[in-house]
Amino acid sequence: MSNLTIKDLEILQGTLNEVGLDYQLELDEGKILVMGPSDIISSEVGVQLIRLLGNWVYPRRLGRLFDSSGTFILPDTNLKVPDVSFVRAQRLKKSVRYFGELVPDLVVEIKSQSDRIKLLKNKIKKYLELGAEVGILIDPDK
Repeated sequence: MSNLTIKDLEILQGTLNEVGLDYQLELDEGKILVMGPSDIISSEVGVQLIRLLGNWVYPRRLGRLFDSSGTFILPDTNLKVPDVSFVRAQRLKKSVRYFGELVPDLVVEIKSQSDRIKLLKNKIKKYLELGAEVGILIDPDK
């Protein structure tokens, strides 16, 4: 069992960036996970969803939306990156240039060609257990 920390992940990310590698990393139960790239269909689904949500959220000042680069440190000390997420305005009035240290209110995972549905379902289930109000799994093939 590995006991890596967010600091370890930041060091690895810095090293990868120095050599020109831009991998998306998550921390799960002390293990660093390298996330595969999105295929263009799942990427387009995410962009469209953010655009549509943004048309509703921003004029009403309901909160903030984040794409698949928005990273969150969860209460269980895991570091996760949902494909699309939303945090209500009253919960995140101001951001710092760091990871969000809260559970988003809405999390969306969009299945890429290389993803496994069971793992995505478990990821959403964990978000909900930690306090997310809504979790959505989108499979563009269905």
